[in-house]
Amino acid sequence: MRFHGIETLAGGTHLSGEPTVGPVSRRSFMKLASVAGGGLALGIATPRVAAQAKGDAAKHPPSPPQAFIVIAPDNIVTIAVNRLEFGQGVHTALPMILADELDVDWQNVRSVLAPAGDAYRDPGFGIQMTGGSTALAHSFQQYRELGARARAMIVTAAAQQWKVDPGSCAALQGVVTSGTHRATYGELASAAMRLPVPEDVTLKDPSQFHIIGKPTPRLDAASKLRGDAVFGLDTRIKGMVVAVVAHPPRFGGKVKSFNADKARAIKGVAAVMLVPVDRGGTGVAVVASGYWPAKLGRDALQIAWEDSGSRVSTKVLFEEYSKLAKQPGMVARSPEGVDVQMAMSQAARVIEAEYRLPYLAHAPMESLNCTFQAEFEGSKATRVTAWIGSQFQTIDHAAISRALSLPPDKVRLNTVMAGGGFGRRAVPTADYVAEAAGVLRAWIESGHTAPLKVIWSREDDIKGGYYRPLHVHRARMGFDAKGEVVAWQHTIVGQSIIIGTPFESALVKDGIDSTMTEGIVQNDYGLPLHLTAHHPKVDVAVLWWRSVGNTHTGFVKETLVDEIATMARQDPVAWRLARLDAKKHARHRAALELAVEKSGYGKRKLPKGRAWGVSLHESFDTAVAYVVEVSVEEGEPRVHRVTAGVHANRVVNPLAAEAQVQGACVFAMSMMKPGFAIEMENGVVKNSNFPDYPPPRMPDAPQIDVFFVASEAPPSGLGEPGVPGLAPAVANALFRLTGKRMRQMPFIIT
Repeated sequence: MRFHGIETLAGGTHLSGEPTVGPVSRRSFMKLASVAGGGLALGIATPRVAAQAKGDAAKHPPSPPQAFIVIAPDNIVTIAVNRLEFGQGVHTALPMILADELDVDWQNVRSVLAPAGDAYRDPGFGIQMTGGSTALAHSFQQYRELGARARAMIVTAAAQQWKVDPGSCAALQGVVTSGTHRATYGELASAAMRLPVPEDVTLKDPSQFHIIGKPTPRLDAASKLRGDAVFGLDTRIKGMVVAVVAHPPRFGGKVKSFNADKARAIKGVAAVMLVPVDRGGTGVAVVASGYWPAKLGRDALQIAWEDSGSRVSTKVLFEEYSKLAKQPGMVARSPEGVDVQMAMSQAARVIEAEYRLPYLAHAPMESLNCTFQAEFEGSKATRVTAWIGSQFQTIDHAAISRALSLPPDKVRLNTVMAGGGFGRRAVPTADYVAEAAGVLRAWIESGHTAPLKVIWSREDDIKGGYYRPLHVHRARMGFDAKGEVVAWQHTIVGQSIIIGTPFESALVKDGIDSTMTEGIVQNDYGLPLHLTAHHPKVDVAVLWWRSVGNTHTGFVKETLVDEIATMARQDPVAWRLARLDAKKHARHRAALELAVEKSGYGKRKLPKGRAWGVSLHESFDTAVAYVVEVSVEEGEPRVHRVTAGVHANRVVNPLAAEAQVQGACVFAMSMMKPGFAIEMENGVVKNSNFPDYPPPRMPDAPQIDVFFVASEAPPSGLGEPGVPGLAPAVANALFRLTGKRMRQMPFIIT
């Protein structure tokens, strides 16, 4: 997900700095005595705390203390992670940043996922969230400052205790020394807690980093290997029951009738309830002692649905979009000083290409789920605690509050680890969270008090949205007699994922959703691009998908570039390097040159039946170049080896960063696989699970070698940039093998 350019959102303010946000206000750092436990606890003041400081405590009652760091007397340092950990490694990377600046022994560091809370809001976006590959980019400075302030307080406490100049004290690996004096952080923590938080601190020179930049095993790795890490589906509460919901077969559909008695006849079923679902529809919730009896009860419902809801068919949409792509759209970019129409009419040669890209489901391995426990006064629920693997804690917390008609301070949302998400757990409408809270409300109103877990099956999610939008691209390119591009007309047709959401004011300009044109509108190669867009309104819920618009724009751009280089009879790497500005695109060039060097491209002879493919794409401020080796086996592409050159600025944890790119590669392979497309007919989604929506499997995974360009600039995004470039690199290799250009995904090789 990309949210660049947001100025204010949900009460937050965009802060300037590098690369996206700057340091947190010095006055916002605070001590939290109630959670110190005899040690030192630091957090960040929330808007409510600031209001209380102005004498507005009656209007804004105190909120629970929210600490980022706690240093205990036994030297254990606990660091709160203000994001969701769902495989990307942030549970380790953010603590590495703070621990390095604090200068503590890494063996003593622990990390926890922070609950929903104002203190944990993203410094740039103003809401607590995980997305847009921004976790490190936005919180690098924030976590450094937290560590530096805690270190300064501990050093000052030592100097006062020993009656020496603080400048004579050295802090290293959790120990402060001065001459013959020596004390651990844990021994000094209580005294440090009595000191004011310093207004000014000096951050380390990067040359002093001893944790940042070092390959570091993940803090959560052991628990996941043992199987005792708690994900949403693992959350268990004594006396808990499980609910599943029968959703309408068409988006927005409603229940006409159902047989509750049939469901109640299943052993373990406790309740059957009509409930609201997303997009104004209704469904039936079945609550039982466990998932399986709840599912069996749902299967027995004999629901009759009203003849209502969406009537969308993807086959029809492609044809409608194709016609729309030939019409003038809203202008997203136009070349300066070039009359594209005139240049096109005078071109020595014109090529036209239409690209078709389907709806895509996220299909995380852990299905969607929410767990709730309510507290009661009599029969009335007065407080609710939720456990959710949420990417949008602020939005999901508010959705629960609204659905249950409870004040926000009576709702606690605990963040738990999630088994993937790729954007599906970051929904502006909070669809599955709001639905689950609605089930809880119905459960309570029917007289029940037991804790409740609501589970979506994978079939529920694949059939229920939200999807990466379906897109059609139409490109017309005019060439002169030398093979140079003199005009490029390009139109994109697709639903907006932003219009109608809280992000619209920031990300929609002149009617164009910038997330749909990102990745191509930048025009890195300096071609005479005239880009237009259409946003048809379709009754299908759409959402960002890992790397958002870059999933389709990167594919189209980089296959077109390969076609241009072929037209000019130039090597595709040489063509790119010749077009990339040495200063403006220095990071792009470095990534490409690194991938080429490490792969042996142009120097190493490939086995018979294999071909090279190349791509270069920047997204989320990170440039990724791929050089791939591909063959065709049984009518499908076989990717044997991928070499990645990546410029992501400073890499905090090389071990996790490498895994991020490797995982993105395998994730991206799904887009090419036959059958990996959401198909709808008359409003009904035809796919249901992995057999008819097939992801890559272990035998499909190629050798993936990842190399990072060294840099001391603050970190840029890394969770998503590895996705866009793989499909075009493979498509470019397939052209060399088959002579056919790939104009759609998934690939069809005949």
